[in-house]
Amino acid sequence: MPLYTMKNTTTGEVKDMLLKISVMTEMTSSGEWEQIIGSPALVTHTGNIVNKTSSDWKNHLQKIQKSSSRFVKNSIKV
Repeated sequence: MPLYTMKNTTTGEVKDMLLKISVMTEMTSSGEWEQIIGSPALVTHTGNIVNKTSSDWKNHLQKIQKSSSRFVKNSIKV
């Protein structure tokens, strides 16, 4: 069942409700509740991924960087 944010039109109360779609449509068609549609909060990444990795991964990247061909431009940043 999906989670809906519903607002009571008479009291102004806002609730998050876990409802079946049929129940939600009944509530909104009665006029007592209305659905509030919004976008979810998104979590984004901040900072450098390499700084947050273990030292083993950094060592592995350094080995790859050293063993790469000198004729190919290396884009690995450690």
